[in-house]
Amino acid sequence: MSEQYDEAALRAKLNSETGKIHWRELQPHYARGVVIRVAQAVDLIEAALRLSIDDKPAFEAWLCAGDVIRANDAHAADWAARGPVFWAVVVAPWVLVQEITSDQTRN
Repeated sequence: MSEQYDEAALRAKLNSETGKIHWRELQPHYARGVVIRVAQAVDLIEAALRLSIDDKPAFEAWLCAGDVIRANDAHAADWAARGPVFWAVVVAPWVLVQEITSDQTRN
């Protein structure tokens, strides 16, 4: 099986495991320190894929740019105040989240 096929299959698997989660449901994961916020500029599934296959250069580029960051207390306070809904996908032990905007849709 080729690496490209593996990535395509993994991408499809991650996409099928993506779902909506409310902040109140995300809080226990945040308390465990395993929530990663993914900026709108980055495709959530691509970030999950790169983390899954340990693509350090791609992931570090997003980290350096601030596009992917471990959720912090400022994020938590903002989310608690607003109660947003997120797209989420688990790449154990991490939970990658991207806030759903009013113009964003996903099938």
